[in-house]
Amino acid sequence: MESKLSVSLDDIECVFLDLDGTIYLGGELISGAIDFLKRLKNKNIEYFFLSNNSSKSVDQYLEKLNSMKIPAKKEDIILSTHDLIAWLKINNISQTFLVGTVGMQEMLEKENINTRSENPEYVVLGYDTEINYDKLSQASYHLHNGVKLVASHPDMVCPSPLGGLPDNGAFMALFEATTGVKPTHICGKPNPQMILHKISELGLLPEKCAMIGDRLYTDMEMAKKAKVKAILVLSGEATKEDLELYPHEPDLVVDSIDELVR
Repeated sequence: MESKLSVSLDDIECVFLDLDGTIYLGGELISGAIDFLKRLKNKNIEYFFLSNNSSKSVDQYLEKLNSMKIPAKKEDIILSTHDLIAWLKINNISQTFLVGTVGMQEMLEKENINTRSENPEYVVLGYDTEINYDKLSQASYHLHNGVKLVASHPDMVCPSPLGGLPDNGAFMALFEATTGVKPTHICGKPNPQMILHKISELGLLPEKCAMIGDRLYTDMEMAKKAKVKAILVLSGEATKEDLELYPHEPDLVVDSIDELVR
């Protein structure tokens, strides 16, 4: 496949980096990840870590990255939970019932969003790796009684060395099968606002930025909508076979980030 963008990333001033499947896979770093980040820094290419995975808070992501010897600070991390909080605030929603982890709950409640309301305006669905039947039952009860649903992101599976694990999209399918309710809104990638606000804040042009990720329907789709360069890595979910069925050709396809900025 002929690339529209050089692996050297010439003319790119900022990259948005997906995490799971791109920088690491489960608890293991992708080979060459640290050196890749060093090459970005040496070339004065700014970078931010981007994840749809709402199971962890910013502090938890920071702890994980630092434990892997990846230099990062809070301001470098952009999560679907941030996009969700912004959507709730824009719509003046403060009363919710959260299906989500303690880390996600802490992020919402720091923004004065009640996550255990007895009369919620919305059921908020995040990637809940602490899921239990009580949460599923309570959420289903609210949905059956006309409460609307909003989701932090649409990912169907979470990549892992064991294969794809059930992610938020799978939980959405569960609630639709149980209650018939679909989300009123789905936050996170591929919504372009996930990165456009940062691009605007930095005073950059979208065409000078790139999204690097392993998913076609979130990472690459968001890149297309935001008009940034789309770089697909084959180290996570997407395969070459998937790419053949995808209607939009990424600007660059590589096996992993180790091939970039060379």
